[in-house]
Amino acid sequence: MYLRNSWYVAAWDHEVGKDLFPVKMLGEEIVLYRKTNGDVAALEDACPHRKLPLSMGRIKGDTVECGYHGLTFDGTGTCTRVPGVEKIPHVACVRSYPIHERYGLLWVWMGDADKADPSLIFHVDHWGDPAWGLNRGDSMAINCNYLYMTDNLLDPSHVSWVHQTSFGGVQAMEDVPLQTTIGEDGVTVWRWMVDQAPSPFYAPFLKFKGNCDRKQHYEVRYPSNAIIKAIFVPAGTGGEGKPYHEDVFLMDSYNFMTPVDAEHTKYYWFQMRNFAPNDAEVSQQFAKSVRGAFDEDRVVLNAVQKGMANKRTPNLDLKIDVGPMRFRRNLAKLIEAEQAQKVAAK
Repeated sequence: MYLRNSWYVAAWDHEVGKDLFPVKMLGEEIVLYRKTNGDVAALEDACPHRKLPLSMGRIKGDTVECGYHGLTFDGTGTCTRVPGVEKIPHVACVRSYPIHERYGLLWVWMGDADKADPSLIFHVDHWGDPAWGLNRGDSMAINCNYLYMTDNLLDPSHVSWVHQTSFGGVQAMEDVPLQTTIGEDGVTVWRWMVDQAPSPFYAPFLKFKGNCDRKQHYEVRYPSNAIIKAIFVPAGTGGEGKPYHEDVFLMDSYNFMTPVDAEHTKYYWFQMRNFAPNDAEVSQQFAKSVRGAFDEDRVVLNAVQKGMANKRTPNLDLKIDVGPMRFRRNLAKLIEAEQAQKVAAK
């Protein structure tokens, strides 16, 4: 089950050009294409005649022509041509999906079209701020249910074991308890770790020497978008409610998980940083290192999906799972309420 009245990332904007671009989201096959004015359209990827994927057809101007018998559809899903037929059948149409470009990503609204409000797209702080650098990021396919990914992004503790040579390397991750904050739009887990050596991934980019106070901020919003904030200040200057030191290191990692189906997820990400705004080399370093760390997650999550799907004994939850479990319960309530509203409207 999915929360459908929400925006999900379908692709990077540069991926949709002159060719039809098929994607699968929430179990639904969709085809994306660009019209002559540059706008992107999203259609159900199935001709209503014999259900051949429209993505096997071709773009004709602002329309898509089916590759089987030439039925043609515009960006609204309306059939504009049926070769050899004088009157187009009223059922000759396909579903169209609201789609919006923002942050270099293509966002598709998977629910009721009349509720598709672009202002509901996940907000990115500092976007377009010339003082902040941008690592454009990447994407990857992960063979697991998307909720295992939200679990992972509400679990800073895994960093000490999965990412020992990158994000990890801090003993305090085991010693300092996590704080959990429940909001209307999601769940945040966080903690300050004081007087610690900086982790290998971040150390080369800090403006100060010696130990640091570090905050981990892992925030996941419904249905499956996250912001991970890495905050480093000189040892002795950090703590909740304190103003940041002038040499503070800030990196916000934005993570977007789009369910493909019950066992597969497409993962998109980019980072914003408060230093070296125009340094392409720094961006390249981050891109390579982040991809490497996320590959470590991918290996673990693929195995978790298999393990949980084929478990012969019960799994258990630990104290560190408070955030992920609250997120799952609250999301399930939102999905249940959406389904109930849909049934009531019939």
